[in-house]
Amino acid sequence: MSNALFQVPRPTNEPARSYAPGSPERAEIQKELDRLYRAELTKIPLVINGVRIYEGEKGYCAMPEEHGKNLAEYTIATKAQIAEAVEAAVAAKPAWENMPFEHRAAIFLKAADLLTGVYRYRINAATMLGQGKTVHQAELDAGCQLADFLRFNVYYAYQIYQNQPENDKLMWNRLEYRALSGFVLAITPFNFTSICGNLPTAPAIMGNTIVWKPAATALLSNYILYEILEEAGLPKGVINFVSANGEDVSEVAVKDKRLAGFHFTGSTGVFSRVWRSIGENISVYENYPRMVGETGGKDFVFVHKSAQVRPLVVALIRGAFEYQGQKCSAASRAYVPASLWPQVKQGLLEEVAKIKIGSVMEFSNFVSAVIDERSFNNIASYIDYAKASPEAEVLCGGYDKSQGYFVQPTIVQTTNPNFKTMVEEIFGPVLTVYVYEDENLEEALDSCNTATPYALTGAIFANDRQALVHMERRLADAAGNFYINDKPTGGVVGQQPLGGGRASGTNDKAGSILNMLRWVNPRTIKETFVPPTTVEYPFMG
Repeated sequence: MSNALFQVPRPTNEPARSYAPGSPERAEIQKELDRLYRAELTKIPLVINGVRIYEGEKGYCAMPEEHGKNLAEYTIATKAQIAEAVEAAVAAKPAWENMPFEHRAAIFLKAADLLTGVYRYRINAATMLGQGKTVHQAELDAGCQLADFLRFNVYYAYQIYQNQPENDKLMWNRLEYRALSGFVLAITPFNFTSICGNLPTAPAIMGNTIVWKPAATALLSNYILYEILEEAGLPKGVINFVSANGEDVSEVAVKDKRLAGFHFTGSTGVFSRVWRSIGENISVYENYPRMVGETGGKDFVFVHKSAQVRPLVVALIRGAFEYQGQKCSAASRAYVPASLWPQVKQGLLEEVAKIKIGSVMEFSNFVSAVIDERSFNNIASYIDYAKASPEAEVLCGGYDKSQGYFVQPTIVQTTNPNFKTMVEEIFGPVLTVYVYEDENLEEALDSCNTATPYALTGAIFANDRQALVHMERRLADAAGNFYINDKPTGGVVGQQPLGGGRASGTNDKAGSILNMLRWVNPRTIKETFVPPTTVEYPFMG
């Protein structure tokens, strides 16, 4: 048994590769894209207690840009299999929790090295074809941020374990950071492979065992990650990989008395329903479950009359349309002063006209297809609504799903700050602009702060420093991630950890020590070296 106090390597953010023409990484990713596109249908099983289960009801992972092309076939868990996954997680917990931290940590550090090394192009290609990301977006997500989550979270765990209470004479005070009592349910989204990896692994690093329900539309990249974790040495039952219907998961896992935590990224509606279900079953649980969720957003860019136009236009285009607007942080509403609007409008329309739309395998394309038909139909309904309304004008955009689920970058101008597309989350490449009179700045700030129930990300643009100070204070509660003279997307682990309040979630800041603290159950230990031997106190003399 080692008696050394090991130090965890201090992490640095994984450098992104450029994939520029002629670069070795461009040749490698193109080779992997071609291989994956031409490969036979990938069979994705359930993995419960390390056992792969291929039998059962099937679903299929189609390419967003070519919905007639299936990339993978996956097995859908029954309620009985979900219950088996819960039992496997509970059974694996004692050995996992009691494994020395340096050995738990080594698994995830090794996984990060495998991910950024031999598996980099494979998981990037799966993210591109399966989730519709360009090579740049996939690299930042699966190639870099996922590894950052693994490395930084190990380091944050190390920092937590080092945090100990003060001591007095004749005693020794200690804090023990135990795992939660029970299992953690992780439900992950389609849009970020890195978030899909973070939600089950962050609690696991702290000694918890997991039932992981991935989104069906992200299964290809998620299963690759699971295989990487296994290769890195993850023991059986620690993370159980279960694709299932959400209703079945709620019926079985959410209502299980041993549910200790719920780690979620997805819609506000789903998180609210699970929270309600947990509340209704609160008397059943052995402990109060920890609820950690990052949900919806209706993210803003607020512009002052002193702002520089060109950086603003670039921020709006990138913030609203990169990855087809399928980011919870995407810029979806903008408040622009009338004095700047003619220049901003011209710049936006000129840039949108240059944007190429199509396959992620063609690297000159800036955007590709949205994730599936349900998403496509929802986005199209908002565009149709704006076209039919006397309060709005669609300046550019459109949609076509004949081959893939393509929605063109769409800009809507409205005369109503509470217009439907200014208020409701769309989750697509639709930016709505409200033009306010310069003298009505305060009124516009009020609207920005109160128009939506969300508070995830937001940005302000100004050159006037006093204006920046004023707007920052006025919008202090409107966004958990706040950007000055920059787009409201692209948070980096360890630099801009993500999370917001109001209807945007619990603001536990994924990618920071704050999130990791949610997965521990501390115990205070006081050891008295010389116990008292008399009952009376001095004051009684």
